Amino acid sequence: MNIPAGIDDRQILNVRGEGNKGVNGGPAGDLHVVVNVRPHPFFERDGFDVWCEVHVNLVQATLGDTLMVPTLDGKVKYDIPEGTQPGSVFRLKGKGIQNIRSKARGDQLVRIIVDIPTKLNSEQREALLKFNSLMGGSTPTGDEKKGFFGKKRK
Repeated sequence: MNIPAGIDDRQILNVRGEGNKGVNGGPAGDLHVVVNVRPHPFFERDGFDVWCEVHVNLVQATLGDTLMVPTLDGKVKYDIPEGTQPGSVFRLKGKGIQNIRSKARGDQLVRIIVDIPTKLNSEQREALLKFNSLMGGSTPTGDEKKGFFGKKRK
């Protein structure tokens, strides 16, 4: 039995003449096969489009970079522009799932996840503080971590 590319979960395939034997020696009926498609660990299907998330660091998002993005057909190069914001979505035309009734393919949508570092060494911290001051920001004092109720009254 051939499973066509692009079949979706819970679709039914009909196989002519492979079902139960016909009554009184008549021809065999059709076999109806319900297809269950396992979820992919990286890609998420949305009709004929496919979604994925790609993680970048703060510098890549700020300055732009060339990424190797996994697709259903293998990795492709994709240039993210400088100033890419967390949650930005980029479309790779024709890299989605093939339509089972035609040669057309959906698109792949790539959501950018910007990973913010949780631990910095002193050199990294100094570099970020310098960048912050160049951007006109104030120097963090640590009081911001206490929140509204943690600040002392004067």
